[in-house]
Amino acid sequence: MSSQEQKMPVSIRHDPFPVKDPYHGIYAHGVETRAGARMLHVSGQIGESPEGVLEADFAGQCRQALLDLESVLREANMSFRDIVKMTFFLVRREDMSTLVSVRKEMLDGVRPAVTTLFVAGLVSPEWLVEVEAVACAE
Repeated sequence: MSSQEQKMPVSIRHDPFPVKDPYHGIYAHGVETRAGARMLHVSGQIGESPEGVLEADFAGQCRQALLDLESVLREANMSFRDIVKMTFFLVRREDMSTLVSVRKEMLDGVRPAVTTLFVAGLVSPEWLVEVEAVACAE
């Protein structure tokens, strides 16, 4: 591998004109990952703590799901900055603005490709959010 290839980042964000600017600047329209990078697919994480405590409100569940995601990333020697794709599953439309706030709080400056879906329900009727991700690193 040449020294120029070694200096290339693992992933590059793409937000071309004239595609509409990313919603609140919290995602990228496309994320290109360099060949040879380690790739981690993280299963859907929910708002229940390891002790079995389920937060009652959406913001608490969303924070816990992201903390659990962070734990899985850390186990693979990765961080939020290595995320290239996220999918959020929400059961209530009114939680979208809270999702944006929690994302800005916990994922400031992290801009993966993102899809947010409103679903009829998750495995447990008490779950308000589920988050899955793909991360890439050296």
